[in-house]
Amino acid sequence: MIHLSEKKCVACEGGVLPLGENEIKVYLSQVKDGWQVVDLSASLGASNKKIQKEFKFEDFKKAMEFVNKVADIAEEESHHPDIYIFYNMVKIELWTHAVNGLSENDFILAAKIDKI
Repeated sequence: MIHLSEKKCVACEGGVLPLGENEIKVYLSQVKDGWQVVDLSASLGASNKKIQKEFKFEDFKKAMEFVNKVADIAEEESHHPDIYIFYNMVKIELWTHAVNGLSENDFILAAKIDKI
């Protein structure tokens, strides 16, 4: 089986359903610990799930080096995360806007980020 980090993100134009609970569990088991599913459906009234992870660093400079590496991968994959920077902590959120939830692309990018 091909590891997620070796796959390429595929352009998503919508018209596809977001991943279901069972699919999310399978993909989540294929990325490193720390990724959490955030379910915004209660507040938004939709099936709006994201995955997120926090990364801690020695200082701001190391955090920014990490962010720049994430940006390079995101550009290569044409799949862009939301990135929040708090001095020495970086929070990454992934979701697929076109499906208003999670797709395989989110887990592919998460696996590639984990390899940094």
